[in-house]
Amino acid sequence: EVQLVESGGRRVESGGSLTLSCAVSGDTQSTGCLGWFRDAPRKAREGVAAIDSDGTSNYLDSVKGRFTISQDNGKTTLRLHMKDLKPEDTAMYYCAASIDHCSGSWYRYTEMDYWGKGTQVTVSS
Repeated sequence: EVQLVESGGRRVESGGSLTLSCAVSGDTQSTGCLGWFRDAPRKAREGVAAIDSDGTSNYLDSVKGRFTISQDNGKTTLRLHMKDLKPEDTAMYYCAASIDHCSGSWYRYTEMDYWGKGTQVTVSS
């Protein structure tokens, strides 16, 4: 079992920066792909970024160059560094983990096995 707890979400102005953190506990060594997903109003859950155990990362096109995913060596903390935030980034952000390595379908929520409860990010214009 793997437990995930997100933190860091808050209201921020457009153009601002924010870092989300996810505390990963339990059988962390069983995890392969770790990722961030988000639920925006009237939109399906989408993968924002994912990172594999070898450090390879993937990003949603709309966040490339603005968001950076990182993890510590022990895979106990996952972060999402966000800059140049836009109102369309407003969403509930979830941390997720898979027992498999990241695949070409990493952005699909069905690829993940464990989920946190989310942290709200609101970007005001």
